[in-house]
Amino acid sequence: MKQARRYNIGFISTRLAGMDGVSLETRKWASVFEEKEVSCFYMAGELDHSMDRSFLVPEAHFNHPEIQQIQKACFGVQTRKLAVTQQIHAMKDYLKKQIYAFIAKYKIDLLIPENALAIPMNLPLGMAITEVIAESGLHSIAHHHDMFWERKRFLVNAVWEYLNMAFPPHIPLLWHVVINSSAKNQLSLRTGISSELIPNIMDFENPPPPPDGYAADIRRDLEFEDDEYFILQPTRVVRRKGIEHAIELVSHLGLKAKLVISYASGDEEFGYEKRIRDYAKSLNVKTLFICDLIQGQRGTTPDGRKIYSLADVYPHADLVTYPSSFEGFGNAFLEAIYYRRPLVINNYSIYATDIKPKGFNAIEFDGYITQETIDATRKVLTTPEVSEEMAEHNYQLAIRHYSYAVLRRKLRGLILDIFGS
Repeated sequence: MKQARRYNIGFISTRLAGMDGVSLETRKWASVFEEKEVSCFYMAGELDHSMDRSFLVPEAHFNHPEIQQIQKACFGVQTRKLAVTQQIHAMKDYLKKQIYAFIAKYKIDLLIPENALAIPMNLPLGMAITEVIAESGLHSIAHHHDMFWERKRFLVNAVWEYLNMAFPPHIPLLWHVVINSSAKNQLSLRTGISSELIPNIMDFENPPPPPDGYAADIRRDLEFEDDEYFILQPTRVVRRKGIEHAIELVSHLGLKAKLVISYASGDEEFGYEKRIRDYAKSLNVKTLFICDLIQGQRGTTPDGRKIYSLADVYPHADLVTYPSSFEGFGNAFLEAIYYRRPLVINNYSIYATDIKPKGFNAIEFDGYITQETIDATRKVLTTPEVSEEMAEHNYQLAIRHYSYAVLRRKLRGLILDIFGS
């Protein structure tokens, strides 16, 4: 019997490293593909995959100095100089050569741009990927997490022709995947492009193992008192995460509590973090910014302190806050469900349309904290059986709607459409 040929898949993005949503979902897709003995390879400006499967191109990163220069000259303005146009095309041509080299080196059969054709964090990279797909005829799946029209900072720009060309492109042999129903509808209305909806997922068929001894002293390390509640905000410090709502909620609970924020400011802004620090101080809310102590994996800081993974932190949290005003989907929502933590959530649009109708049970608020929100939160914190019932109900729903089985089924159908087998 003839042995089936092994296929090679190439993921490409600005960054495929760390704990951001794009990097996390890429790993999940890769793990499902590799169940079928498919080999996965990675090209980006930052990578944390094995060297033998990685193709590092610093200019692909959104933080590369020349890319930052291009972005500044193209967004927030309405005209651009000829020199900027020439710079964009020179960088695009360079990145095209790198993409072709990546494809040749690893004999890529299927290219999967991860968000690189949805949001112009690196304008030349999206243009380069588009031209490579159009020129090579390589089968490709564009996995879109955030569309550019969802972010206000991209709507005033001097590059509409490039956005219309590549974010996303409408070309043959390119299949499109979105993570929520709004993106699916808007993509069709704005561009005429049809897409497949594949939500973010977690391995709900396999619950997390019981905590080991490594994180047993995390409360002591973070200087929690014995009767102090651990409230976790597992997001970056950016405006759309609405962290001021979490601070306000904690200030009104009338309970001893600390708010722990797991990630740093990220790629969008840094002034917001100062605003949050000042706001927490003004409301007398103990707030810990510990991005140096929470990473993708365990380790030790230069001064000898333990570094914890999120899997270490979640089991010790009494409550998760997720007050975002907008999310493409909401990985922190799934993580809270996976680790069976109760959560407070702002009723952001994708939660309201795609997630809530499935019957999930969370403490909700609509844009601002109410007395009802405060009372419900206090009840969950002080009544363990209520917290446990909420967590178990949500976990059972998530197995049905957001497990790896869902991803396997969706990807199987997509691959059948692309390759026929």
